[in-house]
Amino acid sequence: MDRRRFLGLAAAFTAAPALLSGAEPIRLGLTPVFLDNEAEVITRLRDAVGQGTGRPIDLIQRRTYQEVTGLLLEGGVDAAWLCGFPFLQHEAALALLGVPVWRGAPLYRSYLIVAAEENATDLAGLEGGTHAFSDPDSNSGWLVTASDLARMGRKPETFFQRALFTYGHRNVVRAVAGGLTRSGSVDGYVWEALAQVEPELSARTKVIARSEQLGFPPFVARRERIGDETMLALQTALLSLSATPPGRAALNLLQLDGIIPGDLTLFDGIRQRMRDVTG
Repeated sequence: MDRRRFLGLAAAFTAAPALLSGAEPIRLGLTPVFLDNEAEVITRLRDAVGQGTGRPIDLIQRRTYQEVTGLLLEGGVDAAWLCGFPFLQHEAALALLGVPVWRGAPLYRSYLIVAAEENATDLAGLEGGTHAFSDPDSNSGWLVTASDLARMGRKPETFFQRALFTYGHRNVVRAVAGGLTRSGSVDGYVWEALAQVEPELSARTKVIARSEQLGFPPFVARRERIGDETMLALQTALLSLSATPPGRAALNLLQLDGIIPGDLTLFDGIRQRMRDVTG
């Protein structure tokens, strides 16, 4: 390593703000629909973002995307890690802080899964069965399948004999693996992550359909707060996670590469699927 590079890295490291005692916490909303209640992951993420902002971070969890989105819109949290679907539903009021990068791109897919021994090979073959969705405001866990059915001239409530919401992508995998439902709609990133950390669970399911690549669930804030001191500090911390040891530790646990600013065009595919469902 040459001297200039060493000094640059040293300066970047020492420039990281120290956690300010008595500073007002930044409240970040999360939901187990996407990020399950993994204590180590939550702790690492909180600590890394806290170090980056120099402020304490309160990670506030709610069961559903609707609850977290409501908190954000009403000022109960300062920012949130949301799905692209509720972000676009409230696009006039919300703006991007950053989009995570997974496997080299800020994109992911929805997976349609069945039990490993299931014979069906596509969505049409699942008619009349039971199905697990993750959340009614989830792109990968509801919208993709609902829009695929809309393109077939069908609706989930009549296509499936019974559909249920599990309020967690991991729970969708569990429902299918355990025989509670015949099929499920799940976040491909979560399914692939489970294949690494819980291979015995994911191995009891198989993927029979993958959507096109869609914008990864983003970090968002209320539009009127973009540019204020707190949001600038939070955005800088998020975009810098891959440059700090605590940030890299959190990203490694999340199986993510980093976070980039992103732009609205990443979510054009989700926007089109919203139109397909509403007609």
